[in-house]
Order: sequence, then structure tokens, then C-alpha cells
Amino acid sequence: MVSLLSVVLTFLALFLISGLFISRRLKVPLSSKNILRFIKVAAYDDAEERNEKGGATGAKEKRGRMPKHVAVILDGNRRWAEKRGLGTSEGHEAGARRLAENAKDCFAMGINTISLFAFSTENWARPEDEVNYLMALFAKYLKNEMPNLRRDKIKISVIGNREKIPESLLGLIREAEEATKSYIRKQIIIAIDYSGRFDILQACKSLAEKAKKGLIQVEDIDETTMEKELMTKCCEFPNPDLMIRTSGEQRISNFFLWQSAYTELYFPNVLWPDFGEAEYLEALTWYQQRQRRFGRRI
Repeated sequence: MVSLLSVVLTFLALFLISGLFISRRLKVPLSSKNILRFIKVAAYDDAEERNEKGGATGAKEKRGRMPKHVAVILDGNRRWAEKRGLGTSEGHEAGARRLAENAKDCFAMGINTISLFAFSTENWARPEDEVNYLMALFAKYLKNEMPNLRRDKIKISVIGNREKIPESLLGLIREAEEATKSYIRKQIIIAIDYSGRFDILQACKSLAEKAKKGLIQVEDIDETTMEKELMTKCCEFPNPDLMIRTSGEQRISNFFLWQSAYTELYFPNVLWPDFGEAEYLEALTWYQQRQRRFGRRI
């Protein structure tokens, strides 16, 4: 009887310790559901580590692991605002706040790179006042987050076609990139006026120009050479392991067309401003249960 009581008390203690860890480190609501999600994520990592140390064949392919690079298509700000009778700008503000919060959680879980599809080339077709507001919001985000980026040693990179971006925002982008360029363990990539097709096209043009000048031979062009010309060359892990598109839409909308060839695609039915820590843990749990075969048979 005493032995059984000891086991029960030990289990409860471990459960509470897990809960305190989650609530303090990731700031998720202290609930049994969130604790179990976190324990499940950790269990997959522990199992993989044991298999790798023991020389288990195909352990990396058979078990999930923490992604190095997570790409996010930020979708649902306007619908979030409409549901609450708010203006579009308030939806984008809520999305920006969620972005800052989720980035901290990603890095806390060991993610190296976070890519954010913030403004596509096609988004220029939106109403002028909304576009102007978004450009101002990007500038505000960079200004407000610079102290945090420096304190936490987070590298910031902005990719996309810069020709239409306002000069005032371009100045802040250059300043942020210069100030954080030496950081290596954490990186945020923000895609503004980005198009996957444009990315591939500009890479092909660059390679063609180099071949024309005799700097490279056509037969030397391969996938590695191509990747060095893509905009994600700024990243140690250019190809995302996991791509999340919020709001329930199931398409990648011209984002990372080359880079996402073997990316795991996750489409939660949650609008971006509501995609919090619990939803992020859910995405990681889903990712870790995927079998990443990369075209091979396991």
C-alpha cells in the first residue's frame, strides 16, 4: 500500500514539474492537455537519441525530430478582425504581436531558423491604404524588436524583390541586417515582396550571366550551385523541414517553391493571431510523427 502511494505521489510530482516548466518557459496555459503534448514531443526526441546512439538502422527516417527550419505562411489576420468586428489594421497588429511571441517559443524549443511569408508579390494588388499600413507595420516591428534581436543574438534577414519597398523601410532593413549579421544560432527570415517563381527566375538569370562571362561552365550547374543563387543562401538551413500555413487554406501560394520540395506541410484550421503556444506544440507533435523518406523506401 505504501509502495503504491509512493508511485502515485511520484507521478503527480513529475506531472506538476512538467506543468511548471511549460508555463514558465513557453508561457502556455497550465493544463493537462498541454503538458501531455510537451511530454509527447520530448519522448520522440529521447527515443530518437537512444536509437542513434545504439546504431538503430534508419532511426532518423523512422522517427521524427525537431525541425531546424520552420517556415510559416501568416494567414488569417483579416478574417480574425472581421470575426470580432474590428478593422483590417487591428487584425494585422494582432498578427504582429503573435509573431513576436511565437518566435521566442520556436527558439526556446531549439529551432534554428524561422521563415515568415509576410508579404507576397501578389499582395501589392491589395487596397493602397492596406499596403501602406503593412509597410509601416514592418518598419514599426523592426524598430521595436531591434533591442530584443540584439539581446537574444537573433540574425534578421529580409528576402524578396526590394525595388518597390519604400526607402524608409529599406533603410531599417539594412540597419537590422548589418547589426545582426554576425549571429549564427538563431535566425528570422522575413519574406517581403517575395515570389517563389521570381526567386528561381533571378537565380537562373544570375547563373546565365556567370556562364556568359565564363565564370562557370554550364555542365557545372547542379542543385547545389542553384541553391547558392536562391535568396535563402543567407541561411545555414535553406530548405524548411516544416511549413505551417494557418487559417485552413491548403496551398503554399508561391512561397519557397524550390526549397519546399520535401518540406512537411501542416495546415491547421486556426487563424494566425490565434496560433499560440499550444497550437505550435501541436504542430511539432504532428511533425515528429511524420516519416521523412525523401523519396527513399524505408
